[in-house]
This record gives sequence, structure tokens and C-alpha cells, in this order.
Amino acid sequence: MDVLGDGLIEALRLLLTGDQDTWAITGLTLRVSITATLIALVIGVPLGAVLALGRFRGRRVLLAVANTGMGLPPVVVGLFVTVLLWRSGPLGTFGLLYTPTAMVIAQAGIATPVVIALTAAALQQVDPDFVLQMRGLGATRARAFGALLLEAKLPLLAAGMAGFGAVVSEVGAAQMVGGNLAGETRVLTTAAVLATSRGQFALAIAFGLVLLAIAFAVNLAVTLAQHRQTAAR
Repeated sequence: MDVLGDGLIEALRLLLTGDQDTWAITGLTLRVSITATLIALVIGVPLGAVLALGRFRGRRVLLAVANTGMGLPPVVVGLFVTVLLWRSGPLGTFGLLYTPTAMVIAQAGIATPVVIALTAAALQQVDPDFVLQMRGLGATRARAFGALLLEAKLPLLAAGMAGFGAVVSEVGAAQMVGGNLAGETRVLTTAAVLATSRGQFALAIAFGLVLLAIAFAVNLAVTLAQHRQTAAR
């Protein structure tokens, strides 16, 4: 109990005094995770829309694949990306392994199935005649699709937040493709694991508190947006 209490006190001191290493790691964590989430949204929203609105052979199988991908172990994604980026791998000539770019690729691979599955689920809840009505009013296909996304903006926001939550808190893929290099690829999760293994509990708790603060901020943003829309109605 003393270790936990002392650790919490020291963690708060590190955070409140602006420890340079802690905030540098936090900054890298946010840059990598936000970039990966944006990539996942760019790829996942259109694919999710196709699965939700399209009518083609194999659609249900692809939906099942996307839903299965939501539970894909990050270590498996990390292994796959490592093989791709290894010196003798297909993309080894680019020298991306153990860089923030490799971490973005791996985290985008984790977040994209989440975004696809949740986007498909969100758009399937919208009135199926909505797009037809928009087209009947003279809207182009692009404008009708944009209106559809606007109609489901809160579920889509939740999909993006879920993708972000999946990557900001994972450790396996980040460790495998990033290498946990100090000042280069060390993020909050891998730093917390390293600090714990060294017995630096105060530092590990500090990283954990930052992760909790980020998770709380994300959930608070979604909750406020939902209440704002409900009040507007």
C-alpha cells in the first residue's frame, strides 16, 4: 500500500511539474495514435458505408470479417507489420521498422476494422430510403452520401473514438514494430511496461494516469456531443 501511495504522490508531482520525458512520450503517443485513427477513418468509413448500403455477393462474409477484425489481437497485427517491414521483407528497403511510421501503420491496421464494423452498424440504422429521398430531391450521389454521413454523425464519431481508444491503449504492436526506443518510439504503454519492469512504479503510475486522462477526455467529448444533439432536438 505504501508503494502505491508513494507512487501516486510521485506521479502527480511528475505530471504537475511538467516532467520533460513524460510529456515528450505523451506527445508522441498522441501523434501516432491520432494519425493512425485518421487513416483508419479515411479507409474505414467508405468501406463501412459500402458494406452497409451495398448489395453484392459476399457482403455478409465481409461484414463478418470486419466484425472479427474488431477482436484481432494487436500482437498479430504487429507480427504481420514486422514481417512486411523486416529487412528481407517486401517493404524492408524503406527502413521503416522501429520508427513512428511503423507504429502508425500497425495502429491503423488495428483501428481500421473497428471503424469499418462500427460505421456499417451505424449506417444500417439510418432509414434505408434516406439516400433515395435525397436523390429524388435532386441531390448528387456525393451530396446524398454526405447527408447520410451527417445524419449518422454521432455514431460515426463514436466509431472514430473507439478506433482511437483501441490504439492509444495497446502495447503489443507498438512494442514489436517500434522497439520502445527512448526519445524515438517510446509511447505511454510501452514506457509504463518498461518502468514497471524496472521497479519505477511512480513513473509507471504517471503514464497510467495520463492514459486514463486521455480516455476520460475522449469519452467526455462523445458524451457532451450526444447530449448537445439530444438537447437540440
